[in-house]
Amino acid sequence: MKPEEPHQAQALLEPGRNCWQIAQADHVAVLIDGDAYFSALRSAIAKARHSVFIVGWDIDSRLCLQPAGANDGLPEALGDFLRAVLARQRGLHIYVLNWDYTLLFALDREWLSSLKLNWQGQRRLHFRLDAHPVLGGSHHQKVVVIDDRLAFVGGIDLTHSRWDTPAHDCDHELRCNADGSPYQPFHDVQAMFDGPAARIAAQLVRDRWHNATGVRVPMWPAPLTSADNNPWPADVEPDFERVQLAVSRTEPPTDQSTGVREIRQLYDDVIAQAQHSLYFENQYFSSGPIAEQLAQRLNADAAPDIVVVSRRVNNGWLERMTMGVQRARVHALMKQADQHNRYRLYSPEMPDLDETCINVHAKVVIADDDFLSIGSANINNRSMVMDTECNIAIEARGRADIRAGIARVRAKLLGEHLDCEPDEVQTAMAEQGRLIPAIEALQKDGRTLKPLDPVARPEDEAMVPALSVLDPERIVPTDQLVSQLVPHAAKRPLRSRLMLIAGVALVCLALAALWRWTPLAQYVDPQALSRLAARIRDMPLSPLIVILAYVLGTVLMFPHSVLVIATGLVFGPVLGIAYALGGTAASAAFTFWMGTWLPRDALRRIAGQRANRLSMKLARRGIISVALLRQIPLGPVVIVNLICGASHLSLRDFMIGTMIGMTPGSIITVLFVHHFAEAVRHPSTGTFGALIGLAALLIGVAVFASRLLRRAGEHRGMEPA
Repeated sequence: MKPEEPHQAQALLEPGRNCWQIAQADHVAVLIDGDAYFSALRSAIAKARHSVFIVGWDIDSRLCLQPAGANDGLPEALGDFLRAVLARQRGLHIYVLNWDYTLLFALDREWLSSLKLNWQGQRRLHFRLDAHPVLGGSHHQKVVVIDDRLAFVGGIDLTHSRWDTPAHDCDHELRCNADGSPYQPFHDVQAMFDGPAARIAAQLVRDRWHNATGVRVPMWPAPLTSADNNPWPADVEPDFERVQLAVSRTEPPTDQSTGVREIRQLYDDVIAQAQHSLYFENQYFSSGPIAEQLAQRLNADAAPDIVVVSRRVNNGWLERMTMGVQRARVHALMKQADQHNRYRLYSPEMPDLDETCINVHAKVVIADDDFLSIGSANINNRSMVMDTECNIAIEARGRADIRAGIARVRAKLLGEHLDCEPDEVQTAMAEQGRLIPAIEALQKDGRTLKPLDPVARPEDEAMVPALSVLDPERIVPTDQLVSQLVPHAAKRPLRSRLMLIAGVALVCLALAALWRWTPLAQYVDPQALSRLAARIRDMPLSPLIVILAYVLGTVLMFPHSVLVIATGLVFGPVLGIAYALGGTAASAAFTFWMGTWLPRDALRRIAGQRANRLSMKLARRGIISVALLRQIPLGPVVIVNLICGASHLSLRDFMIGTMIGMTPGSIITVLFVHHFAEAVRHPSTGTFGALIGLAALLIGVAVFASRLLRRAGEHRGMEPA
């Protein structure tokens, strides 16, 4: 088969339809993986003269941009590096805008990052948190702009667990976080560009800053032109020169705007126009509407090859239950539509990675040799509707040099995954004439691309509809969710509220210090709690002590499951169940009562705006919704209880819903832990049989409870967000 021939399609990129603006980029470089991006970024920031804007989903001041050492005379950690650059360059201002994340992500973020960046005596380092997206949305853009001359757009945040090289060595000694903990290999892509196109990105980050702070930072009157001050890193060769580059966005609707869905339209147009191949690299592959459009192309006689490269496994229970299950559904739809053997879902594999995988975090789209997009948007519903996103795009429009550049970028990416040189990929494409046969010709043992065939477990399938709020296809107006829940006027005297807010703030700061600089965290595990509980087991007041321990543990944000496990290990099945349920009820009632004293603003500071509103939305329907809320890991139990206490929810409904939601799991957990301990102490067919039976019962209860709650929610008129 002959290699792909260029075609004269009409221009795909259209401002106001699928992109915001188009301008010339004098140079564009595709930076593959964190090592290339962080090295180029550090070099560029060190040359900044008047402004640096950093906009991200997450930012970690401890990040070391070049773990092997930059050797440029500046500190290694990001926060120290930025302050040193400011001290060296008078007149320079650095603006850092981070998403004001929900509590759901709190344990994965740097502690007190705003304090670390703001309280270090550098007035020209401006750090702000941005929390304006709609309910359930996040700020997901990853954009850096330097002197309005050089911009970086892609999928890589300046945070932990992002640095890696294209080799993705399984045990790379430099792939570790600030605390020394290693993390899995990480693959991502960032675009770097200059020229007039960089000023589009400069306008975007200024708009974000203005929306978050109310302060308008003026554009630099004209880009600096001196070659001596050019921030483009000298060791980075561009992949494209003098190209038209488009910036596309997703922005949720607000009271001031109707929202922007340029990226969604861009994906629609790209899928419709592709003739020979569509190549995706993406963290998620879970958007039903996009999958349906791809399936329509697969059903057609002239179907293009569709290749999706994603990670093999999802991280954690929450991703498996949402994006993982939805990916399995989307994959099944694609396979059913694939009448011409033109679809593959792959994951990059390393021979020494057994339980983990290469974390594919990139967001890349390549259509034929004619179109390239790099950005922050995932192939999920959130990125198309709810989250703020930014992608850049280039199309060839018949230019042979751009077509060659796009083909070369795809060859670099595939060469990394298939462990071969880009020239080998180009040769295979020329010989095979199609994308999928070229990939299959290069597959081998060891490091390679392997087909994925995800299938959701039945129990996961049963539970996911109740969690569809986490990746909705539409936006529910916030006022509909909170108008009946949030008191319009505070009920407590002002002095009492202020004292309570101050007390909560002091307690949180004290706990943060204890967790950070004392051995307190060592005691939050089942073994340590079991040893402590064993000492009080025979005391006359042991029931009261255990209940007080639950109350105190909940307030101190000890995981509830750890408390239940420790109770089961120490007190056995009968007393363990009684103590666990009594402690759960007492701690829930106490923290709910605490929540009744908290005004809305104080609670938002503790929980985050979106976690607060999401929890109150679920609480709106009373007992059933509280029971359902207990099945969703929104954060520590104390925060959920405080939020419910601050809503219009009655104590009676809260307690009934809490016990309905938590009793089955607590009972089965205690029984399982007890029989597990017995199986370890006295292994026999009976003890292992009991364990298997309890495991089956746990799954059955989860499935039954999910279906019961969903039917009850439907009966009471609960609509998915």
